[in-house]
Amino acid sequence: MSVSEVEEGGLFRAAPSDNSQDLLDNPTKTVATGSTPEDQASPVVDEASPSSASSFEMLDMESAHAPYQEVQPHWFFCRRADDNTSWLPFSREDSDKLENAFTNISDEGEEDKVVAVEGQRYDVHVKERKRYAVYWEQAPSEVRRCTWFYKGDKDTRFMPYPEDFSKDLEEAYRKSVTSDEWKKKLDFPTGETVILHNPKLIMQYQPIGLQDDWVSSPSEHTRPRTVKRGVDNISVEIPDGEPEKVDHVVFMVHGIGPACDLRFRSIIQCVNDFRSVSLSLLASHYKRAQQEGQVGRVEFLPVNWHSALHGDATGVDEDIQRITLPSISRLRHFTNDTLLDLFFYNSPTYCQTIVDTVASEFNRLHVLFKQRHPEFSGTVSVVGHSLGSLILFDLLTNQRDESQARQGISGEPCHLNCNTLEQTLNRLGLQQYLDVLQNENLDLESLALCRDSDLKDLGIPLGPRKKILNYVRRKWLPEDCRMGAVCQAQGPQLQPEVTSTQDGNESSGLPPQQFHLHRPQSVTSAVDYEYFDVGIGQVSIDYPQLEFHPQTFFAFGSPIGMFLTVRGLKRIDPNYTFPTCKSFYNIYHPYDPVAYRIEPMIVSEVDLEPMLIPHHKGRKRMHLELKDSLTRMSMDLKNNVLGSLRTAWQSFARLPVAALPPGEGGETTTEKTLEETQASAAVTASTKREDKGANFWTKILAWSSAIHRHYFRGGFDEAESSESVEEREHREIKMGMLNGGRRIDYVLQEKPIESFNEYLFAIQSHLCYWESEDTALLLLKEIYDNLGVAIEQPQQ
Repeated sequence: MSVSEVEEGGLFRAAPSDNSQDLLDNPTKTVATGSTPEDQASPVVDEASPSSASSFEMLDMESAHAPYQEVQPHWFFCRRADDNTSWLPFSREDSDKLENAFTNISDEGEEDKVVAVEGQRYDVHVKERKRYAVYWEQAPSEVRRCTWFYKGDKDTRFMPYPEDFSKDLEEAYRKSVTSDEWKKKLDFPTGETVILHNPKLIMQYQPIGLQDDWVSSPSEHTRPRTVKRGVDNISVEIPDGEPEKVDHVVFMVHGIGPACDLRFRSIIQCVNDFRSVSLSLLASHYKRAQQEGQVGRVEFLPVNWHSALHGDATGVDEDIQRITLPSISRLRHFTNDTLLDLFFYNSPTYCQTIVDTVASEFNRLHVLFKQRHPEFSGTVSVVGHSLGSLILFDLLTNQRDESQARQGISGEPCHLNCNTLEQTLNRLGLQQYLDVLQNENLDLESLALCRDSDLKDLGIPLGPRKKILNYVRRKWLPEDCRMGAVCQAQGPQLQPEVTSTQDGNESSGLPPQQFHLHRPQSVTSAVDYEYFDVGIGQVSIDYPQLEFHPQTFFAFGSPIGMFLTVRGLKRIDPNYTFPTCKSFYNIYHPYDPVAYRIEPMIVSEVDLEPMLIPHHKGRKRMHLELKDSLTRMSMDLKNNVLGSLRTAWQSFARLPVAALPPGEGGETTTEKTLEETQASAAVTASTKREDKGANFWTKILAWSSAIHRHYFRGGFDEAESSESVEEREHREIKMGMLNGGRRIDYVLQEKPIESFNEYLFAIQSHLCYWESEDTALLLLKEIYDNLGVAIEQPQQ
C-alpha cells in the first residue's frame, strides 16, 4: 500500500499507545519479494507518493545535497518511577568514556567493561547495558547508546529508539543521503512506518491495529511522531560533568519513615537533589577557586536505616500488623511505617538495631569511598535530619577519643585509687561484706562495673548495695578515668534500677570538666536507662565506634533539645563537647514544628536570637528587610512622640504657681505665663511634627537602599562594619565548646508566601532542607572555611 493511499484512508496516527513502544523494543526486518541482497539487509524502503508530503512543502523538501556524516551517539540511562519511564542523558564526559569503552569492546572483542560514572557513584557494564549503584541498594537501570529519537504530540520530551531500530534508521538515512533520493518509506513487522521526507523532516506512523477504538477524530488518527537524528537536534539538557577531585565527604541520615519530602521520595533521591544544589553553588560562589584548582566538589552520600529496621530480619512489621485494626487502613499504615520510628528508637531492642545500622553504614561507606578514591585525603562530616539528628547526637556522645581508644586497645586498666576494697568497706561501715566480695575476686575497678542486680545476686541487701555503688561511682573514680571506665564497659555498665532517691547525677558530686550535661533530681521510676557520667539518658544499648572522626555535625530540623529536656536535663555544661567531633550546627526553619533550639540550654541567662542564615544571593529576603525597616521606623516614631510629650509635660510642670498681682488688663501674670508657654509648646510641637513627617518619609524611602546594601554585602562577612551593636554583643557571648565557642542555632529565612500563614507551610518547612540553597551554602561555607578557601560574594 502506498503512503498516499494510507493517508487517504485515515490510517495513520501520531500519538502511540503503550503497546506500540513494547513492540518497538524488538523490531525485525521485513524483506520484500524480489529484493536485492543489499535491500534484504534493511527494512523495506519504498518510494513514497509525492502527495504524502504535500503538507510539508514549506519545510524545504528540495534540500541541497550534502555529504553523509556519521551520527554522534550519546548514552542515556532509564529511570522508572511508578508507572512513568524517562530517559536521562549522561554528562558528555561520562558519555565519551562509555563510547570509548564500547569502541574498544567492538574492535578488540574484549569482555564486558565496567565504567564508573556520575562521580563514581554508579558503575556501567557496557556490554550488559546496565547501570549499578555503588554505595546503596538500587535496582539496576537500563543503559542505551542513542542516535535516533522520537516525540509524539502528548510527549513532553524526546525518547530514544532501541539500538537495533536506530541502526536500521541510520542505514536508511545513509542510503537516502548518498543517493539523494528521499520520500522513502520503512515498514517494520510491528506495523510501524517511518517516512523520510527529507533530511529535516522524518516522521513515524502507528498502525491502525494499535490505535484506541474510542478515538474517532480523523485528526487524531493522522498525527505522526516527530523523528530526530542525533542528540544535538533535540531539546534535552545534558548535565555538566562533576569534578573528579573530592574535597570533603558528607554522610546524610534521614528521619522517621521511608519518605523524606512531600513528594514521598527516598533519602537517595533527596540527597541527589542536595548534591546537585551544592554543585551549582560551588560554580557560582567558588568560581574563581574552581578555576584555580583549589576547589573540587563535596560528595554527599545517603545513610538508610529504615529498611533495616522494617526488614525481615527484625520482623517488627509483621508483629505490628497482627495487632493493627482494619479500619482507616491507610492512616494506620502511615502510622506504623513512619510515626512508630520514634517509639522504636526509645526501645532498647530496636534502638540497638538503628544505631548499629547507622554506625555500620558509616564505616562501610567510608571504607568503600576510600577504596574508590585512593587519592582522597580530606575529612568527613555528618548530617542528620529530624530523628536522624538525635541518632547522631547519641552516637557521637558515646564515641571514645584517642586516649580512651588506646586504653581500650591495650587493655590497660584505670587504677581507680590507691585505697583497697577493705579500706573502702571500713569507711562505709560495711566490712562484714568483705569476704563476700573477695570470694568473687572483686576489687574497686570491677566493683565500679557492677550493676545493682549483680550485688543483689551476692545476697547483699538493698541499703548496703546503694551505699557501695554510689560511693564507688561518685567518689573513687578519678577525673581522668570517669569517662574511660564507663565507655570501656559497653555491656555491664552501672544502671540505677530505681532513681526515686537523690542518688542521681547531682552536679555537686562530679567534677565540672566531666559532668557536661545536668539533670535535675528524678521523681519518677526509671526505665532501663544507661548511667552515663554525661547524663544524657540514652537507652541501655552498646554504642558502636566509628572508624573516623567527623569534622562537623549538622542537624536539620532537629528535636535534640526537646528529647534532652524530656530525658530530664535542664542545661548543657558550656565545657561539654563531643569526644571526636568539634563542631555542631543546629539548622532549622522558623516554622518547622519538629525543630527545637540548643543554645538556651547552654546560655540560659541571656535571651539570644538565633543566627539568621543569609540568602544564597548574599542578602536578606526583601520582605524581611522591609519588615525590619518598618519596625525600626515605628520604634523611632514612637520614641519621638514620647520624647515630645515628655518635654511638654516637663515644661508644664516647671510653671510658677505663686499668686502675683493682676495686670491692668485683668489678667494675672500666671495666666500670661501659661499662655506664653502653651504658645511656645505649640510652636515646638508643630516644628517637631514637621521634622517627624520629613523623617518618616525619608525612612520609608530608605529601605530600598538598605536592601541594596545587604544584597551585595556582608551576608557572609561576620566582620561587617555596619552590623548593629546587638549583633556584636551576641557574637561576644561564649556559646560553650559544643561548636568551639561559636554560635550553634541557625535559622533559615522564610519565603514571602510562607509568611502569610505559617500553619499552612508547617509540614513543608520540616522537609524543605533537601532543596534549600541557603542550607547547602552554609554547609559549603563551613567546609571550605576549614580548608582556607573563602567564599566569593555573589554577582549581580
